[in-house]
Amino acid sequence: MSATLEKVPATIITGFLGAGKTTLVRNVMAQAGGRRIAIIVNEFGSLGIDGEVLKSCGIPGCEEENIVELANGCICCTVAEDFLPTMQALLDRPNPPEHILIETSGLALPKPLIKAFNWPGIRSRVTVDGVVTVVDGPAVADGRFADDPEEVERQRAEDPNLDHDNPLAEVFEDQLGAADLVVLNKADLLHEDAIARLKAEIAGHLPRQVKVVAARDGALDIAVLLGMGAAAEDDLAARPSHHDGADDHEHDDFDSFVVPLPEVPGPEALVEMLAKVAAAHDILRMKGFANIAGKPMRLAIQGVGTRFTHGFDRAWAPGEARQGQLVVIGQTGLDKAAIAAAIAAGTAD
Repeated sequence: MSATLEKVPATIITGFLGAGKTTLVRNVMAQAGGRRIAIIVNEFGSLGIDGEVLKSCGIPGCEEENIVELANGCICCTVAEDFLPTMQALLDRPNPPEHILIETSGLALPKPLIKAFNWPGIRSRVTVDGVVTVVDGPAVADGRFADDPEEVERQRAEDPNLDHDNPLAEVFEDQLGAADLVVLNKADLLHEDAIARLKAEIAGHLPRQVKVVAARDGALDIAVLLGMGAAAEDDLAARPSHHDGADDHEHDDFDSFVVPLPEVPGPEALVEMLAKVAAAHDILRMKGFANIAGKPMRLAIQGVGTRFTHGFDRAWAPGEARQGQLVVIGQTGLDKAAIAAAIAAGTAD
């Protein structure tokens, strides 16, 4: 048996905000069939929404002891402080996991995380089985997270004093550049011709031949997602990044904060109001939970731009405070006071 096969395989699941990473993880766990899989969930901001969603999904393997949350910091910037101790603790368990899933923040650059697998203490024990990049198909179709490099260069030539940097595009391109598999998610919201066009466009951004597969709700066979054997930590040169040569990167381009939600009479009016607030303030992402009057179940809310989904995910636990909370993520400069005031006014009726 090779040294790589003796290591515990880890799959890094990356992708932009709201692409569907947590849903994909849930689908993997639903197919685990008793395999010991540990999950590390990293979020940008102090409120761990995605980890809470996984813990309450009711799927065997998603119990709290199998999910580790690293909140309030991008995993690619807190490798030594958070990630390495977490990996060592998982590997040192009496029954260590047979596979590890790592769901990164939507703002994370995957390459520094891949590099971390070469650190002493874990290199001999774990390997990156593959990097799965989840893409929000409708968002990319709308051009929200993709740039036209030729057009940028034309503008730069016309006015070299302009700053054409696009941090969203850099994050998106770095996530594609690290991929061993690209999942074009939410394909059910796209026409077949649009899917074919997006596959071709994404392939044009990839530095090497990588499969691009369409999916609905992150639903793919576990055999497609796990068992790639990529050993990505030994293949860094083939995974270019905008930040190659830099010691670290900054997240000053993004900001997040938490807004409390009071009890509301119904989900439809709440989601409609949140979509209007997102449009008015150019918010990238909203996610959280709400308390609906007279309902024993908690309402989970997921918003990407002005597109929202919602559904009751679990019953409020006995003695649990039925307090709604919403994480708001956007580019630096968000008017937090105005956004909080708008949400408060929209839930006051």
